[in-house]
Amino acid sequence: MSRQANVERNRLSGVLAPVLTPFDQESEPDFPAFLAHCRWLLDNGAGLAIFGTNSEAASLSTDERIALTDGLIEAGIPADRLMPGTGACSVKDAIRLTRHAVQSGAAGVLMLPPFYFKNVSEEGILSYYAEVIDAVAEPNLAIYLYHIPQLTQVPITLSLIERLLKRYPRAIAGAKDSSGDWANSRAMIENFAEEGFDVFPASEIFLSDALSIGGAGCISATVNINPAAISSLFRALSGDQPSHQTRPLQAQVDEVRRTFQSFELIPAMKSALAHYTGKTTWKIVRPPLTPLSQSAHADLLKKLASLKFEMPVAQ
Repeated sequence: MSRQANVERNRLSGVLAPVLTPFDQESEPDFPAFLAHCRWLLDNGAGLAIFGTNSEAASLSTDERIALTDGLIEAGIPADRLMPGTGACSVKDAIRLTRHAVQSGAAGVLMLPPFYFKNVSEEGILSYYAEVIDAVAEPNLAIYLYHIPQLTQVPITLSLIERLLKRYPRAIAGAKDSSGDWANSRAMIENFAEEGFDVFPASEIFLSDALSIGGAGCISATVNINPAAISSLFRALSGDQPSHQTRPLQAQVDEVRRTFQSFELIPAMKSALAHYTGKTTWKIVRPPLTPLSQSAHADLLKKLASLKFEMPVAQ
């Protein structure tokens, strides 16, 4: 079947949040808070890349990820707004998670390469993705390759993308580039966007540049905190608004992003959610992460106040 058929059926774009995972006092996933946060993100224009890095996915078991996905769908969250993270060191776990996501109706899956063994060959990484695709064998499978080499030490190279697209034109849908290297994101877009390969940089800072050359949007941590503004920026840029109209909004979301990046990002975002929702358990992270200190929390709120940042939440 042609690559074009895949492009027409599986197409995600816009602004997605790698959804933060709330925990209760026993460090178990707090599903009511998770559901409320997902609904709030959807209401503010964001899609849901559940179980990404900022979701603490590596600290969640396979069973927990499946149960949380089932809970969202049973509660009425549209499956076609979901891009669950399904990568794992174990190819068997990746197959199980990917099959479950696709059979649940998710629009796509975000898949890390196996990340324990370092300096593995491109052939080995190709074999990993091939084994998942062949085992899942679902016509609606849409994989978004997850490039975050600073954590995995296993890069998604341009040559790997080319080989995967050639072998699996239907299943390989795009990539999230979390390298922070705009030159790499640009190369992904310029080399493969015309083939229907949708590239999402991992920061709204790159949103204007990405959309101008055919990027699909962004999958950004701080969409968890600032979804309405980042979604508004995407819509303005997609509507071909003049740069003098979009530049101030781009600058505003960039400042919020840089503020959170100046702290340990996941604890900082959870600390902000605890403040704005009044739900103190949002501060809880699973080891090896640790919560933001009280002094850092106060500093974060002070910096956000200086930006006149507000986060109206109905959680």
